[in-house]
Amino acid sequence: MHPVLAELRTGQRVSHVFIAALSAVEVVKPAIASTIDAACLSKMAERGQIRHATVDGPLAFDNAISAEAARIKHIHSPVAGHVDILLAPDLNAANILSKDLEYLANATLAGIVVGAKVPILLPSRSDPPVARRVAAALAVLMHNQGDKADDRSG
Repeated sequence: MHPVLAELRTGQRVSHVFIAALSAVEVVKPAIASTIDAACLSKMAERGQIRHATVDGPLAFDNAISAEAARIKHIHSPVAGHVDILLAPDLNAANILSKDLEYLANATLAGIVVGAKVPILLPSRSDPPVARRVAAALAVLMHNQGDKADDRSG
């Protein structure tokens, strides 16, 4: 979890975030790889291998964002209804989810690949100028945060 992402979500330094590892269903099914991946990420967070986050999954979109939907489905999750980050299972799902949020919920997107030596921008050809500026600003913040972490460790 990149600390800049958590800070931008709330506008203040955040020490802990809730992450929903999304899948099509809420239970582990060996035939659906994303359910296994989500369960593994949840277990890693439980063991402290993913710090500063509560990760739960697999969760479907509805029970990730709605505690009521989770209650109706008898899903007990600390993330349900309190999610800060929706983690899509793959690029296709992430693209569909992000475009849905952009066009149906009026969200501003910032496409960035994290985990490389420097953040990599992933603009869409249809992105408005504000989305491109947000992505560039976020990339700079993330890169500078990485420099600070390097200074502290070196």
